[in-house]
Amino acid sequence: MFLNKRLALIVLSISLSLVSCNEYQKALKSTDLKVKYDAAENFYKEGNYRQANRLFEQIAPKYVGKPQGERVLFFFADSYYKIEDYNTAGYQFERFLKSYPNSDKAIEAAFYSAKSYYELSPEYSLDQTDTNKALDKLQNFINAYGESLFVQEANILAKELSVKKERKAYEIARQYYKIAVGFDYTILFAAEEALSNFLVDFPGSPFREDVFYYQFATANSIADYSVLEKKAARIKSAQDSYKTLLKYYPETKYTKEVKDLSAKLVKDLTNLTK
Repeated sequence: MFLNKRLALIVLSISLSLVSCNEYQKALKSTDLKVKYDAAENFYKEGNYRQANRLFEQIAPKYVGKPQGERVLFFFADSYYKIEDYNTAGYQFERFLKSYPNSDKAIEAAFYSAKSYYELSPEYSLDQTDTNKALDKLQNFINAYGESLFVQEANILAKELSVKKERKAYEIARQYYKIAVGFDYTILFAAEEALSNFLVDFPGSPFREDVFYYQFATANSIADYSVLEKKAARIKSAQDSYKTLLKYYPETKYTKEVKDLSAKLVKDLTNLTK
């Protein structure tokens, strides 16, 4: 019984698909603009965005300047977004805004234009040019439409992209330290500079505690590798980094590591004084 019902559903699904495909082919080949327009809207409403997109592509130039042109151009742009062609979606939404700046759909188009660029932002480890572009677009939207229903989501997306950029900068600074300790202590000062720059560039970053820790660890390593006449000063500099970490994060997640390093610094300074 169950198999019969399942088979019936499969057959029905295939039949509907064939009918839809047949309607699409007819509309695609039709020379009647209204037939294409009606079919495009139907496919769009049914969620068949690829078919809708192809039909809107055919008719969009012919509706320029006509009453339906605004509707066609918005659906055309949105169908690109729905099929995840975000490059083209961003461009088409911007085109819509230039053509219909006073449209009821202008705010929505502006948001989805910005969100299209957000969708193009790559993993944090890759080049962040597209992330910067997306942040600019989202910030422009927030500035222009601060009272809109989309602004809350726009702020969330912008924050996510900002954290992604911060993570890349943090990982680069941390990598300097890792390479210095593991392979080449001469780049410890590069690590120190990168970590300091991070705190200046991203003062409210969620990676702030980690950066303070690596600042202390870097200062400790610099003290370890220092020549004798500079060692005492660099140990004290490392102790200052330790105090800074505890000042802002008294119950830091790195408690064990920093206590061990701090104890070593005290011991080294005592031996140096003797």
